[in-house]
Amino acid sequence: MTDRHAVVATLPWMREGTAHLARTVDKLADDDLQQPSALPGWTRAHVVGHLARNAEALTRLATWARTGVESPMYSGPDARAAEIEESATRAPDVLRRDLAGTAEALDAALGALAADQWANQVRSALGRAIPAAEIPWMRIREVWLHAVDLDAGATVADLPDGVVDVLLDDVCAALGAKDGCPSVELVATDRERSWQLGPDVDTPSRITGRAADHVAWLTGRARADDRPAVPRWL
Repeated sequence: MTDRHAVVATLPWMREGTAHLARTVDKLADDDLQQPSALPGWTRAHVVGHLARNAEALTRLATWARTGVESPMYSGPDARAAEIEESATRAPDVLRRDLAGTAEALDAALGALAADQWANQVRSALGRAIPAAEIPWMRIREVWLHAVDLDAGATVADLPDGVVDVLLDDVCAALGAKDGCPSVELVATDRERSWQLGPDVDTPSRITGRAADHVAWLTGRARADDRPAVPRWL
């Protein structure tokens, strides 16, 4: 199994996801950017603007890890929300260049890290101490899942198998720590393994399906009327 800190795997997944996102955005006409996304209250332009601002925020973390000078992702939740709102109002060509340029800057900032600097500690937007090696994984989640949120043809089934597996590791651990998480064994029909969601009990419920379908359900990217309610992931 791949660890989310294994940059030899996560950097290629990040770059593949960035290219996938770019292709998804390129399918959209300029007018399409002002249409609703799959995220309540956000247009597609909001999603694109968020992704550009996220790349900048992660670039700040990469720079922090390289220089040792503290550089938080965001100055605060209100400022973060205001930046996204402003970004969503930009002209389509400006927004497209913004998405591409910030992604390139993030890739360059990560590429500038020396081998021993991947272990340097920074902090997530929620204040959690993390090694710099987690930054590519944070971006992977953003580019692959928000491509789906653009509601322009991308689906969770597009994710590489390795990304799906690590996402299930990640999401099950995060949700399992929250109150109200049901106890479920997630059996993947396209894998030779399963995942435990919630408390480890003697007789958990069992849900069978493709691994990507489990990800779509747990991350809120698919309706799951026949599955139990789970806490919100992020």
